[in-house]
Amino acid sequence: MTSQTRERRLTSAFVTLADTLVAGYDVVDLLQTLVDTCAELLDASAAGIMLADGSGELAVVASTSERSMLVETMQLSYGAGPCVECFTTGVAVTVADVADLGDKWPGFKEAALEQGFRSVHGVPLRLRGNVIGTLNLFRPSPGALSEEDMSVAQGLADVATIGILQERAIREADIAKNQLQHALDSRVLIEQAKGVIAYMRDLDMDAAFRTLRDYARSNNLNLRDVAERVVNRSLTL
Repeated sequence: MTSQTRERRLTSAFVTLADTLVAGYDVVDLLQTLVDTCAELLDASAAGIMLADGSGELAVVASTSERSMLVETMQLSYGAGPCVECFTTGVAVTVADVADLGDKWPGFKEAALEQGFRSVHGVPLRLRGNVIGTLNLFRPSPGALSEEDMSVAQGLADVATIGILQERAIREADIAKNQLQHALDSRVLIEQAKGVIAYMRDLDMDAAFRTLRDYARSNNLNLRDVAERVVNRSLTL
């Protein structure tokens, strides 16, 4: 890949990743774009991404090949390997020659060599101190990533991390918004039910609320559901 072609591809890659940073994008597409782009730009025969779930457990979520997915899955099974260490430490980990690992990470070593990988590189997906996963590069020949390639990989990983965290924030914000709306709607129903009870039983609003609340508690029912039944006249207190 010539320098000019690589520069154009790199610019295009950042533009593509940046385009995902809008509401409504698919995070799966983002991750697949990242691994495909990294494999092409960084002369890797395969690339993959591991992400941590809410409990911190890693899982393979994107890959360019079954071979690399197998090596990543093997690391997760053993809880050891360069990609796992990258996530744990939050810094890039390079295995320049898998064959030279000796007794370190035997499960990973065997799997990587069997799948034809001689060098493996883990790049953290991180934003400030928050590490959410790793970008993993696999090559068929020994050798470390150049300083330029490592910078490119980390830059792409950083942009993707922002996209992933933004998607999570949007999703969580939507949940919070829905919860707030549900609470507001419930409050309206309860106020309406208080009015119905106050009118029907000639009570003040405080007494009406106590009647509503006591009925819900004594019958182990949700206060909102009882209020809705009072309002639609399917329940008379």
